[in-house]
Amino acid sequence: MLDELVLFRRRRARRRCRRFEDTLTEARTTNPVKPESEAVDVGIQLRRLRQESGLSIRSLAEMSGLNVNTLSLIENGKTSPSVSTLQQLATALEVPITAFFEVISPSKSVVFQKFNVRPRAIFSHGTLEDLGGGLMLGNGQPLLVVLEPQADSGPTPIVHTGHEFVFCLEGQMKYTIGEEDYFLESGDSLLFEAHLPHRWENIGAFPSRSLLILCPSDENDYPTERHFASIKQ
Repeated sequence: MLDELVLFRRRRARRRCRRFEDTLTEARTTNPVKPESEAVDVGIQLRRLRQESGLSIRSLAEMSGLNVNTLSLIENGKTSPSVSTLQQLATALEVPITAFFEVISPSKSVVFQKFNVRPRAIFSHGTLEDLGGGLMLGNGQPLLVVLEPQADSGPTPIVHTGHEFVFCLEGQMKYTIGEEDYFLESGDSLLFEAHLPHRWENIGAFPSRSLLILCPSDENDYPTERHFASIKQ
């Protein structure tokens, strides 16, 4: 029974993360401060997803409403896409936005990551790092979120299934849940039922770092998309 449960969880993780176990060999290092960090190349991921869907760049451009030249620049690593651009592509490709940077190793039952060596997506407003390495916490996903000052989740409140946990590591953040504001600084945490409408914002003058764990109760729910689809640039 235990083996069947493990196999079920691994199959579910593979469905949610789109089988990216080979992409670490293609990923390039892009962090000039810590050159040993592994940064998943979003362009390589985009090309892989597009080819898996059997689409040409022109077809994907028409489906996503983006320019052909823009897609070519992204795939060739000439430009870094915004989260809103990735959301358009994710919608067109019918994948979660995290598919552009997640790496999964289905055979692992234990994941150990050094602080400066893990899959990450680097955007103009900050970074998202997958702390799970493909191993899911049930339906949950642990993320390390770095946000530039004034970055927020957009004007529309977020609603999804399950629970949400945030632990502020550095900086100052504001979470609005319903009509209540919660101000988080280093060491503060927040846990709440995610069906309550919520928004977040970096209200400090410096980048914020936080541990975010999204735990949807429905395996077909992808709250990461709603959280990071409208970040201000």
